[in-house]
Amino acid sequence: MSTVREQLLARSDDPRPGLLFEDRSWTWAEVVQESAVRAAVLDTLLDPTRPPHVAVLFDNVPEFVFGLGGAALAGHVVVGLNSTRRGAALAADIVRTDVQMVLTEPHLRDLLPRDLPVEVIDVTDERWRSLLETHAGAALPRSDVGPDDLLMLIFTSGTSGDPKAVRVTHQKIAGPGVLLGERFGLSAGEVQDVAYVSMPMFHSNAVMAGWAPALATGSTVALARRFSASGFLPDVRRFGATYANYVGKPLTYVLDTPARSDDASNPLRLMFGNEANEGDIAAFAERFGCDVVDSYSSTENAVIVQRRPGMPAGSLGMPLPGIKVLAPETAVETPDARFDDEGSLINPDEAIGELVNTEGAGAFAGYYRDDGAEAERMRGGMYWSGDLAYRDPDGWVYFAGRTGDWLRVDGENLTAAPIERILLRHPAIAEAAVFAVPDPKVGDQVAAALVLRGELTPAGFEQFLSEQADLQGKAWPRHVRVVDSLPRTATNKVLKRSLAAQPPPKDAAVWTRQERGTSYD
Repeated sequence: MSTVREQLLARSDDPRPGLLFEDRSWTWAEVVQESAVRAAVLDTLLDPTRPPHVAVLFDNVPEFVFGLGGAALAGHVVVGLNSTRRGAALAADIVRTDVQMVLTEPHLRDLLPRDLPVEVIDVTDERWRSLLETHAGAALPRSDVGPDDLLMLIFTSGTSGDPKAVRVTHQKIAGPGVLLGERFGLSAGEVQDVAYVSMPMFHSNAVMAGWAPALATGSTVALARRFSASGFLPDVRRFGATYANYVGKPLTYVLDTPARSDDASNPLRLMFGNEANEGDIAAFAERFGCDVVDSYSSTENAVIVQRRPGMPAGSLGMPLPGIKVLAPETAVETPDARFDDEGSLINPDEAIGELVNTEGAGAFAGYYRDDGAEAERMRGGMYWSGDLAYRDPDGWVYFAGRTGDWLRVDGENLTAAPIERILLRHPAIAEAAVFAVPDPKVGDQVAAALVLRGELTPAGFEQFLSEQADLQGKAWPRHVRVVDSLPRTATNKVLKRSLAAQPPPKDAAVWTRQERGTSYD
């Protein structure tokens, strides 16, 4: 089944649990029927002469699931609005995606400007309830939906500029659902798996790695309104969750909750996501008694790197055929990385390049109404990811940051990610973000923002750095901020441009390394 519509139709008579939320539950058959009702309601509201685009500004609530299902059945398009956006920026996202109306809930309504040029509907008010009652029992809509037809517009995280609306087709959701379901053995058999979805559903991770595998396999979706570190384990136990997805730092946040002797007594068998660090992956698996599979991914989904057994520490994994590391200036494959006896990369200038799908766009279906951004991604008929990496002689690739993460220190190029990996070795450092600040003379200085989970003094930090044999001298942070939290997007990606542009918070500890020394004041 290559469309989400087909996958939903296959569940239309399924009496097994399909959706759990707080203290309510729906069978899969009821989920499909509720979706058909939303499709019927929207068919009465949408102008058929315009693109059938409906924006949703929700937490993870059943109305999001029913609306997405209704769009899949009827051929509508869901535009997932990012609830961390505000005012004019949020209005611009709505206007440029040709939205006809916005569905929202009361506590998010005030994020929208009052002069928004489209209709805003509160799904808790009497009008919406009346529309649902009018169309209760609606028949499954007839629709000629194909694999390449648009189902969602999902905005990129916006860490390196304004968010872009990625075109997400039926196949781009249905395909990963089948593949992940098979890969992880999710099942609706004698013991029905339960997929816990707490990442925001306006983002691709929750839809493609959480909701889609459950739909494809007939597993149950357990929906959390929002991610909560303290609520994670209670939810897993309450829902009987066997599978969960994540993006960014949720593993870190859950690990920072107080440990209990019975943490491993839970039904969870697998966590799947991306961007966790190696220490947290191992610690989470041990503490909660489950497997953690971390992968490289992006909303565009055009570059695939697979984690495999025996991969080197710090590696992203092995790229699929056609995925190469190219020099941005020449589009020529970079030389293999070379390391000294201590494991330091000794040829970063020539080895670090950009991860590129040299065979084309892969699963990337383009950006909506953003030809310039799409052309930047698809240079020379190849997809340029914007992610820096290097490759060892055995073909394993290592993440080196975003293209904006280059630092030029004393005439030498450095990238942020390898430094961050080293900083995270310290047991007291929970999170680390490395970024560039201008050098008063020329180039950059290395700055780091740290979130601590234990005690760390400037002297202790200096001693730790001196013990890291693979940390070259120029990579020692010149400026260190100890902060309570890092600025992040709704999908837990660090906004480094905010760190670089804004002074440290007044309550942050700030350490500065001596210009020609190693100690911090």
